[in-house]
Amino acid sequence: MLPTIHLNRQEIGLKTYYYITFPFNRNLYALFRSFEHVHWDKYEKSFVFDENDLSIDSLLSHVEGKAQVEFLEKRLESVEYKRSHLRPSDFLEPLDDIKSHEIVRFEHYLQSKRYSSNTIKVYAETFRVFLRYFASKAIEEISNDDLIAFNNDYILKNNFSSSYQNQLVNAVKLYYSVIQHKRIDVELVHRPRREKTLPNVLSKEEVKKLLNASTNLKHRTMLSLIYACGLRRSELLNLTFKDIQADRLIITVRQSKGKKDRIVTLSPMLLVELRQYYLQFRPLKYLFEGQVVGEKYSARSLEEILKKACKTAKINKPVTLHWLRHSYATHLLERGTDLRYIQELLGHSSSRTTEIYTHVSIKSLSQISSPFDDL
Repeated sequence: MLPTIHLNRQEIGLKTYYYITFPFNRNLYALFRSFEHVHWDKYEKSFVFDENDLSIDSLLSHVEGKAQVEFLEKRLESVEYKRSHLRPSDFLEPLDDIKSHEIVRFEHYLQSKRYSSNTIKVYAETFRVFLRYFASKAIEEISNDDLIAFNNDYILKNNFSSSYQNQLVNAVKLYYSVIQHKRIDVELVHRPRREKTLPNVLSKEEVKKLLNASTNLKHRTMLSLIYACGLRRSELLNLTFKDIQADRLIITVRQSKGKKDRIVTLSPMLLVELRQYYLQFRPLKYLFEGQVVGEKYSARSLEEILKKACKTAKINKPVTLHWLRHSYATHLLERGTDLRYIQELLGHSSSRTTEIYTHVSIKSLSQISSPFDDL
């Protein structure tokens, strides 16, 4: 007999959502985890999708032969919580077919120019919000004044970050110059000054506690590689075994940020752990694979591994995977490694990017005594 999934329809703001619940079933869980446009809602403890992103027919087709669907009318208890936590874009009008087609055209252009998948996603999403804001206006009628108004009345009013603001301006400028062949003078839009924030760094003791907190060999090896080699999240997940040269103790990071290859050093101690990991898990294609053989480990699951490790290690900081990369660079600098070598290991195009770690290294600062000590 097929398992039953329950489908609950909820209207929140101007959107309609469907919540999917079922008694725990490993196969169904994996099925929805891999289904595009369906995501896990940790507050409702259920899977959810937007009616505009996925049709009921598509869902029924996806689960055909795997589960039977039962529609429910009962409202979820925490809908009011969700209503108060909606994003500003949730209250914008949906796109019509013409504007949706333009988004697709824009994505195709970015793909043809070989922009990274992350850049394509960011540009398409920010531009989609921009078009939804002007839902009642034809796309060719949107002017520079509209961009300025959007900047003031949407981005600044909702206190979005300066990076989001720059991403939006860049996306709009690119679309109108290459798709519409119409000039949008972005110089008239006040861009924020670039924020000069310092990288977040863990101490060596904190890193050790964090890595030792992971009792799962696979999880510990993934976190160890990020720290030991200064890898970005995507770089770790894209690694294959052919990228590791055990005899030379190096790893080749291929086509990373900026479409660049680079070589990083591999710790002999970590090589031992990598071999143990391989003998236990036997991945087929990628170095780290998820539940489906041959498919790379998910970024979301890797983030959850880090959160769990931090909790176990009792590190009460908002640690991200990139903190491990920052910590790697800073600890290298504190060991006396030349800044030029660190730049190569991190894959930075400019030495200015690498120099920021001199501001968080405590090696030189520890040698400076405060004049307070002389009082």
